[in-house]
Amino acid sequence: MENTEKEKQIIKTIEKVRPYIQSDGGDVEFVKLEDDIVYVNVYGACIGCSALSETLTDGIGALIMDEVEGIKDVRLYVPEL
Repeated sequence: MENTEKEKQIIKTIEKVRPYIQSDGGDVEFVKLEDDIVYVNVYGACIGCSALSETLTDGIGALIMDEVEGIKDVRLYVPEL
């Protein structure tokens, strides 16, 4: 599957979970797909939240890996300085 098709599927999957994250005052967005690893940014209440790791792994990550073939991991995007 071509990256652009995977990226479309990833974004569609993130859109499914965004309302729940937004209802808690946070937000999440797709940044990039690299070597079958998805990178996302979080905003609002997600920043500094003690449950972020679980939300990323057990919520967002699990859903993306279940719905998009070949995804290895979902990680927070950390820009290089």
